Amino acid sequence: MSNKLILLSILALTFGCLALAYEPAPLQDFCVADPSNSAKLNGVACKNPMQVTAEDFLFSGLHLRGNTSNAVGSRVTPVFVAQLPGLNTMGISMVRIDYAPWGLNPPHTHPRATEILTVLEGTLQVGFVTSNPDNRHISKVLQKGDVFVFPVGLVHYQRNVGNGNAVVIAALSSQNPGAITIANAVFGANPPIPSDILARAFQVDNSLVDQLQAKF
Repeated sequence: MSNKLILLSILALTFGCLALAYEPAPLQDFCVADPSNSAKLNGVACKNPMQVTAEDFLFSGLHLRGNTSNAVGSRVTPVFVAQLPGLNTMGISMVRIDYAPWGLNPPHTHPRATEILTVLEGTLQVGFVTSNPDNRHISKVLQKGDVFVFPVGLVHYQRNVGNGNAVVIAALSSQNPGAITIANAVFGANPPIPSDILARAFQVDNSLVDQLQAKF
């Protein structure tokens, strides 16, 4: 095999592997999710196209303020494939997030999506942390009309730093981006992660880990 053919083969393998990192492109006009179908696949089975209606592509309710009377003072209203079946295979979704004064959307990750956020109301401190070994904290205070991007998989957060309510709309590059809230995942795992493991990881006493686990 010539050097040219070897180089082309390597490039083909490289770009083939890169393509696997993204959700596959749809092979038809749409694939409306059929949650009643018990078929197991990476996504949701398609509804019969002849039974599809306009309602399958509609979600109403993002004009409604979310209830922020909870421990963190924020509420996420998702528009994922579970709420909007027409998103199935489209590789996009969105959320509305409401924040009470000084409310927090706690540090979390989206394992399958990059997020782009637009502030509609209020003032937000936002930030994300880069991966090991640098762990740089990149943070900014946003005003109404500002847009900020959180790269896929990185730990990020938002906090309302104003005295009034705040609202954002965010788009995500997956029909089902997933969310791993760090505190819940670490201290609220079911069954629990052994407290001695967490105590050593966080360099604290077992008793403190027990207190944190009790909260979740």
